[in-house]
Amino acid sequence: MRIMVPLHSFEPGGVERVAMRLARAWRDAGHALHLVLGRDEGVRPALADGLDFDILQRDGPLTTAAFETAWMIAKLPARIRAARPDLIFCPGNSYAVVGAALKLALGRECPPIVLKVSNDLERSDMSGPARLLYRRWCRVQGRLLDGFVALAEPMRREIRAAMGVGRGRIAVINNPVLSRSDISVLREARLAADRRHSGRRFLAIGRLVPQKNFPLLVRAFARIARPDDRLAILGEGTERGRIEELVHGLGLGGRVLLPGHVEETAEWLAGADAFVLSSDYEGLPAVVLEAFAAGLPVIATRCSVSMSELVEKEGLGRLVPPGDEAALAGAIAAPLPAAAERAAAMADRFTVEQAAPAYLALFEDLLAARAANWGVPAAAASHSDRLWSSRVSR
Repeated sequence: MRIMVPLHSFEPGGVERVAMRLARAWRDAGHALHLVLGRDEGVRPALADGLDFDILQRDGPLTTAAFETAWMIAKLPARIRAARPDLIFCPGNSYAVVGAALKLALGRECPPIVLKVSNDLERSDMSGPARLLYRRWCRVQGRLLDGFVALAEPMRREIRAAMGVGRGRIAVINNPVLSRSDISVLREARLAADRRHSGRRFLAIGRLVPQKNFPLLVRAFARIARPDDRLAILGEGTERGRIEELVHGLGLGGRVLLPGHVEETAEWLAGADAFVLSSDYEGLPAVVLEAFAAGLPVIATRCSVSMSELVEKEGLGRLVPPGDEAALAGAIAAPLPAAAERAAAMADRFTVEQAAPAYLALFEDLLAARAANWGVPAAAASHSDRLWSSRVSR
């Protein structure tokens, strides 16, 4: 198959990392990958090594970052007509508008588009009018795009309700945020770590952006932190100044660490006592699965319909309502559950070795359905629904 994958840039993001991990596996399985990079900016991750990128804008004094989606929509049709991919894979919610625009611009020239739903669709963080508009936008996606991937079973129900699509157009494939070698590295680092430290060490990882709500985490930590406790937040982004001011204002200098973006997080995970997630909304956070692989309990907000099944059902941590500072502080202060073995077993389900073949089988079925129903929109093809239903992967 010829598979096209649009990516905005190399700037750190779980969606882009998972996409590159899948692209490597698909390429190694003998398929042709066309990775279209909107701009050559950000720290090039190790996952990008050996991959070829069709770069729409080279690094330079001018940047398209402020209008990266419009830039990609403007440039992709020509790339599609030239490369003639069999299928386009949109690796996360932020690429849905790109896929929808391509469908409208290219019509029948547009190959099938599969969207991996990487974020919460309820969006309780939005105001009433904004949520209403967002729900209408979800319905538009359901009409225009050909198929959807949910990262857990509860997300399938959410996609059906929000986007109005049949069950057969939604596949469930565990998010491949890890490889078997990654899991080995994390476990070995955990075994080798010197854990003779005083106080408790809490770790958070993510872009410093409003969605992650790290100010909430800092305030919650300030409520309960003992002198020897430490909180490290790994990541970079537009909220750094605000977070630094908050840390200084709360007198937490030296106890809240902001080392910036860290490419290799194994040592930090190995040295932590618990992982904390304070996001307002997520899909199925990759960092939580990395924490499980390192044997860490997780304290998190109910930022996704999948979190309860992922964390609470297995006894791997605690969940609190999004935005609830007092509840988050209480969860951090309480004794941590001993769940290292169960957490490690959970992580084993989320490897690229399991997910990559499931995606390929899904793509093959969608292309077969398209051929069988040529001239019939994929959204209306019951044959497509039956094929997709037969290839659901858990």
